[in-house]
Amino acid sequence: MDRDGIEEMFQTLGPVTIKRMFGGKGIYHEGRILALEVQGEILLKADDESAPDFSAAGSRQWYYDGKSGKPVKMPYWSIPDEALDDPDVMAIWVRRAYEAALRAR
Repeated sequence: MDRDGIEEMFQTLGPVTIKRMFGGKGIYHEGRILALEVQGEILLKADDESAPDFSAAGSRQWYYDGKSGKPVKMPYWSIPDEALDDPDVMAIWVRRAYEAALRAR
């Protein structure tokens, strides 16, 4: 996804900063990371409070294969399908990701 598309997706929060990382991109708002772009997919930050909402909406948690061969789960989830076509619904999920980023401290 290009910079303009990412900025549009997160516009309800205000300006975002996009930095290259891990062969993908980190997406920040007010200095806090709230999403990743990995292999063209945007993944939103979640935590113990918000992860059940992502799961209930059909999102999947991002993981990678660790050195031991076991999956390492990361606190990032796919965007729920319903949000992909509705900017108002996307705004709700983007806000949840930012709230998780705020709680991460």
